[in-house]
Amino acid sequence: MQSMNHSIAQCTCGSVEIDVAGKPILGAACYCDDCQEGARQLEALPDAPPVMGPDGGTDLLLFRKDRVQFSKGADLLRDYRIKDGSPTRRVVATCCNSAMFLDFQKGHWFSVYRARFGNDAPPIQMRIQTRYRSENNPVSSGVPEYKSYPLKFITRLMAARLGMLLGR
Repeated sequence: MQSMNHSIAQCTCGSVEIDVAGKPILGAACYCDDCQEGARQLEALPDAPPVMGPDGGTDLLLFRKDRVQFSKGADLLRDYRIKDGSPTRRVVATCCNSAMFLDFQKGHWFSVYRARFGNDAPPIQMRIQTRYRSENNPVSSGVPEYKSYPLKFITRLMAARLGMLLGR
C-alpha cells in the first residue's frame, strides 16, 4: 500500500507490516553472490515466497533507517545470516517465511524486498553486481546494468546519509 508520504511493506499473510516514510533512496536488483545465496536459503524455508527473480536478481528498495518503523508484528521477525558474524542480516516474517528486508548493519539504510510492497512498488532503477549473474539468465529491459556498484549508487547512499545528518 502507498500514500503520498508513506508506504507499507507487508508479509504475504499480512501479520507483519513495515511503514516507510518518503521515497526510496533507490530501487536496485542485486546479483551478488551473497544475495543469491541468501535468497536460496530464505526460499528453502517452509512455504516461503520467492526472493530471487527469474533472472537471479534480488529486487530491493533502499530506505534510510530513520524513515522505517515496524508498525505491526515486529515480534515475528527473525534474523538470518549467511555466515556467523556477518554484518548483513536478512530478516524474515516467521508467520509465513516472507523475506522482509536486508540490513547491512554498518550502513544507514534498510534494503526492503521490493515484493513486500505489492503491485504499488516503485520500479527498479538499476541492476548491480551483474558480473555474478548467470549467463543462463539474461535480462532484456531498459534498466541500466552495472558489473559492480556504480557511482550513481554510491552517490545516492551518501546523499541519504548527508540528509540524515542534516535532519532532512
